[in-house]
Amino acid sequence: QARLVESGGGLVQPGGSLRVSCAETGFPLKNDGIAWFRQAPGGEREPIACIGTSNGQTYYAESVQGRFTISRDHASKTVYLEMTRLKPEDTALYKCAASGYYSCSGKPRAYDFHYWGQGTQITVSS
Repeated sequence: QARLVESGGGLVQPGGSLRVSCAETGFPLKNDGIAWFRQAPGGEREPIACIGTSNGQTYYAESVQGRFTISRDHASKTVYLEMTRLKPEDTALYKCAASGYYSCSGKPRAYDFHYWGQGTQITVSS
């Protein structure tokens, strides 16, 4: 059974760092792109980062550019999102998503992703 398993969320102080991971398990075919989306209470779902699994192409939302880094370990099929200089406005439920054809050539669209993780909560607060 194909699924994405996220881990690593939690509470962090403003200015702090955190790393979340997304493990691809049970997929019969290779996913072309893995993205992270986030949604704050009362807010819209926002794509924040994406990585092409073959070409390594990356996308970052302007709100996280320079602070967040997405990477992928090909052997373990795990995507990491390294977050630094976290701000209270980064507080949200973070979900990773997989696409069988979209390789992150531009801003990710939710409808291009057919597998979603359960989400991990990140709270930035003092």
